[in-house]
Amino acid sequence: MNVYQAIDQVRAYWRTTNPSEDETFLYTEALNYLIREAKDPRAMMELGGYYYGQRRFDLALKYYEMAAAMDSTDAYVCLGYIWYYGRTGTIDYEKAFHYFEKAMDRGDVIAAYKVADMYRNGYYVEKDLERYRKIIETLYETLKHSSYYGDSVPEVYTRLARIRSDEGNVKEALRLYTKARKVLARRIQANPFWGNLNIMKWMIWDIYKLKDMDRSRIRLYDLYELLKTPVQVRFRFDGEQHEVETAETDGNLAIRFDKKWFRTVDDFFQKAELDGELLTACYDELTDFEVVDEGEGDGEGKETDL
Repeated sequence: MNVYQAIDQVRAYWRTTNPSEDETFLYTEALNYLIREAKDPRAMMELGGYYYGQRRFDLALKYYEMAAAMDSTDAYVCLGYIWYYGRTGTIDYEKAFHYFEKAMDRGDVIAAYKVADMYRNGYYVEKDLERYRKIIETLYETLKHSSYYGDSVPEVYTRLARIRSDEGNVKEALRLYTKARKVLARRIQANPFWGNLNIMKWMIWDIYKLKDMDRSRIRLYDLYELLKTPVQVRFRFDGEQHEVETAETDGNLAIRFDKKWFRTVDDFFQKAELDGELLTACYDELTDFEVVDEGEGDGEGKETDL
């Protein structure tokens, strides 16, 4: 392998939406080659991000620290996350604030809203809700014309939506949530990272605290709300009907999608597939969602051992 072949291997991986184990192995080997031979901080960050997505946070920390040693702003942001959430077993708000502030001073939007969060929660710094609000309002001004899924539109818009909701401006809150949801759905199509799915889940829950669901206009991510209770939902993909259902087992709700069972809603959204593609990657092609009336279903799977 040489540098050009390693770069081609990484790019080939980017084009896959549901990579195999072999494709993933070649991808990580290519990144390791670029780190070893080219000392490329972008490869360090990408490999760290891969391990973070796999929840192998010790390895993520290793590669983020390598990139930080080369003065990578992105590495400072990611190290902030490691320490803010205690991903390797220890929460350290002082370290988190140090890294976030360093990146924010360079204009990083992600670092800025995490610094805002620390002022909102009083983590390491004194709680200051007004400073939190001002940072989020300022970030919104920089992003209000963006619809690019790589920008921090969902993160900033959802924070501002909660501020507007607390102010009693529900209409504006719902407008902000609507745009955030559209942008985030496109991001998840490209990158089904569990962190993106968590943002979507929490957003959907917040939306339906503010309004009732219109069951004649259900889309995929409304299932985060619907699957909280026993329910049966049908939809179509490529002309064929599919069904997702929650059923009680051992006092908990499990999820059946067609013939396959998932233990939690998070498990379902991370792993459910259609024709070898993740369900989230097929988002735009899923149509005709409907909640099945009680007694209308096929009766399958009302009890199961998982």
